[in-house]
Formats: sequence, structure tokens, C-alpha cells
Amino acid sequence: MKRRSLLATVPALSAMSLGTGGLARPAVAQGTRATTLKMIPQADVSTIDPLATTSYAVRNHGHLVWDTLYGIDVEGRPHPQLAAGHTMSSDGLVWTITLRDGPVFHDGEKVLARDAVASIRRWLPRDTHGQTLAARLDEIRVLDDRRFEIRLKRPFGPLIDALGKSSSYPCFVMPERFANTPPTTPITEIVGSGPYRFVAAERRSGALVVYQKFDRYSPTTGGPVSVTAGPKLAHFERVEWHIIPDPSTAAAAIQAGEMDFYERVAPDLQPLLARQRNVVVDRIEDSGTVAMLRPNHLHPPFDDPAVRRAVLPALTQSDFMQSILGDDRERWRDGIGCFPHGTPLASDAGLSAVTAPRDLEAARRALAATGKAGAKVIVLNPADQVVNSTLTLVAIDMLRKVGFDAEAATSDWSSMLQRRGNRSAPAQGGWNAVVVLFGGDDLGNPGGHPLLRTNGQSAWFGWPTSDRIEAMREAWFEAPDLAARQVIGRQIQSAFFEDLPYWPLGQYYVSAAYRRGLRVERRGLSLPLNMSRES
Repeated sequence: MKRRSLLATVPALSAMSLGTGGLARPAVAQGTRATTLKMIPQADVSTIDPLATTSYAVRNHGHLVWDTLYGIDVEGRPHPQLAAGHTMSSDGLVWTITLRDGPVFHDGEKVLARDAVASIRRWLPRDTHGQTLAARLDEIRVLDDRRFEIRLKRPFGPLIDALGKSSSYPCFVMPERFANTPPTTPITEIVGSGPYRFVAAERRSGALVVYQKFDRYSPTTGGPVSVTAGPKLAHFERVEWHIIPDPSTAAAAIQAGEMDFYERVAPDLQPLLARQRNVVVDRIEDSGTVAMLRPNHLHPPFDDPAVRRAVLPALTQSDFMQSILGDDRERWRDGIGCFPHGTPLASDAGLSAVTAPRDLEAARRALAATGKAGAKVIVLNPADQVVNSTLTLVAIDMLRKVGFDAEAATSDWSSMLQRRGNRSAPAQGGWNAVVVLFGGDDLGNPGGHPLLRTNGQSAWFGWPTSDRIEAMREAWFEAPDLAARQVIGRQIQSAFFEDLPYWPLGQYYVSAAYRRGLRVERRGLSLPLNMSRES
């Protein structure tokens, strides 16, 4: 029986009866219900260190327990958070940032300039913007408890945008003693600066993450409430993240009222939940999600660009999108290049590589010409992530049809994330390809696009090298206006389809679901902030 028909026959099915014994029943004391938010995140928190992974579950965890200097709104504009404001010299080389007087860490210590400086230094080598900033950095120094100065060798216009970015990787401010930890060494304890405390004693890996309201949190007073901008208000005393990998069980828990908020509804269950009187299905994030297949550039067969290009004639983006969302084109798009649809840099440059008539035989001939036909390909498959796993199986089928000996390395999400970081040969625990999902906001320009960095061993997982894409990226930073940046964007996309840091699979739109009566004020990012229950 299909899962949607199963759920339709039991609209009030208790999640407890489905074997998720850790869930609380609806018969809870009214006072507890009023002060506790129970939500189903998109995945477990695989690590508490937000610089250890680009996992969105870890990113969202970070936004609850830490704060950033600036927050970004739905229009991509930065607004002060921990910062009170900044000044910039006329030549753009000296920036002075002043902190608000009031924010404290969860241990009661004031948030000081030295904490911000140490946090920026730890963030620089991990983030794509940060790496570019580091190359232009002359000095960053503390001026006094509330002010620090950034001196540059060359201008870096998006400095404030970079310090305020909401994702991949946010520059969270933590106490200096933690921020001094090398970025390659995950932190193991949290003393946050955000609206919620992480309750380590109640953490159950694969089952539960708990956050408690931090009563001394000092929110900013300005900015629109969207993405990570504006006042971050904790209206619940307690937030519980219940890890429910099975989409049917998660949907049943929402229907039964055992959960309040389901961050990312499995695409095929959205119509079912939308018909439920007490459930709201809401597209909180409008930028969409881009699906990508990332090859490992360190090892055969995909270390050869000719092998990567051989796949293109067989790649049908609509096959991938239909596998997760069916024929409803309002929920997905094909014809996607390296920049998401609707962003200023999206163009048709080189796009015929994925929009021209598909030709499987041409792909087979191209692969045979490289001498790599029959090559073993290990594709990472997180079976507990329904969208990732479905796309992975479509990718494996495509690779087999082209002529590879492709197989799935199936595991859970956390294990997949660990293996993804392994640079060893596939036979020694590494991998050849992995499906990657990123929000459109992360991919709109080459400055922040993680998978467009092609700086070899310093690049995002897969570690591609392309000197010309890197040079174009640097030129994009220097471009004087949007028109000039769009010209460079076209050049980048043309080079992208030749060098192929990854294969674009399409763009789709996901929704959250929550119980009617839950007020969701913050738009653009599905964070349990500024949420409240109607009385």
C-alpha cells in the first residue's frame, strides 16, 4: 500500500502506534503544551559544530544557540544583530564594527569584540566568502570591548553580507576560548549567544534534540523579521526536535497533533496534508532547492573532465524532478544551470548541455572514447532522507545506462556525512558521487556558491580544480555593477559546463506543515523563532 493511502485511512493515527516510542501523546497538560514546541527537523543534528558541515539541520541548530553579527532578510539585505553598526573608510579598506551593549553568552559573560574577532578568524578558512576575504585581509584587531577593526589590502564590497550570511557557513559568534579551536577540530561544548540553550543532557542521537529558552537573550530591536534578520524572539520555553526519518510516521504525528511543526514535508505527502482541516501546508522558503550530483574529482573515473562531460547527453533533469514531485511543474523546474532560476545571474549560457534533445547513445560513445566504460562508481545514498535517496537511485540508474558499474553505498544521514568528508579512494572508504541539495539563496552568486569553488583541496566536498572558474570568480568580486556581474556570470556558466564541478539536476520547492493555530512569523527560513501558539 502506498504511504499516502495508508495515512488517508488513519487521519488521526497515533505516532506512538507506529513504533516511535519516544514521542509524547497528545494528552499533555495544557500548560506544558502552551510552552513547548515539538517539531520534526529535516534531519538529525550530526554535529554540534556549525563549521563542521554544511548540513542544514546543523545550520538551523546553530541559529538557535548562537547569534551572528548581522542577519539577512528575504531580499538578501544585511541588518545588525549582535552588531550595533559599522563604518567604512572612503577607500573601502578599513571597516570598524561596533557591538551592541547588552548581549551576553549563556554563561553570563558579555559578548565582547575579542569573541567576535576570534569567531571570524575561525570562520574565514571554512566559508567561501571567508576564504576570499582572508586573501584580501591585512589585519583584524580589537579596538576595545565593543569595537573591532578589519583592514583590507584590497576592497571587499560584500564584507557585511558575508558576516551576516545565513547559510553555508554562517559566522556564528561564540566565546573566544571556543573560537580559538582550529576550524578543522569540531567543538564539543556549546556556550551560545542565541535565544535558546542547547540541553546536552537530554540529547539522544537519532531521536531527540532539546533547546531551552535563554531568558537573558537580548534581541536586536530593528530589521524585518525574515530569514535571520529582525528580532529573534523565543516564544516557547522549550523546543524539542523529534527525529522521525520515516515520512509517513512524521506526517501521521502532525495529523494526530503529537507534533506541532514538520520542517520539510516529503513531496508526495504534501497534497495529503494540505487536505487536513487542522494542518497548514506553507511554503516558508521561496528560493527553492537545487539538486546536484557532485562527483569526486580526486579519484577515477571522475577526475577526468572528459568522463564528467560524457554524462551530460544522458542527463534529463525532468527525470530527477518527476521522481520526487511528479508532473506538477509548479513545484519544480528543469533547464537549470549553475545559478538558480529567478536569480540575477541565471542565464542560457551553455545551457544547451542540459536542454538539447537527450542522446543516451552519444553519452555511451563519449564514455567509451575515454576508456572508462565499466568503471566502478560508488554513490553515497542516505536512505533515511527520502528526497536525497530517491534522487540517488535515479542517478545510479542513469550512470548504469551510460556504461558505469554504479552501486549505492547505503547508510543513514549522519554516516553519509562522515563518509562524504573522506578523501581516500572509494575502495578505502571514500566515494565517487553524492547527491547534494542546497537552497537557492546559497547558490545565487559565485561568491557564496559552495559547489562553484574550484580551489582543489580547499574546495567543498568533491574537491574540484579549475583555475579559470576561480579567476572568473575573482573578477566577479571586482565587477562595478550588476550588468558587469551578469556578463561574468555567463562566462562562468559556459566554463562550468565544460569543467563540470557538478551536474545540475533541477530546482524544486518544498513546504513545511504545522498545526493550525501555530503562528509562523519568520519567513525565508524554517526556524522555530518568532513562532507562537494562538490563544
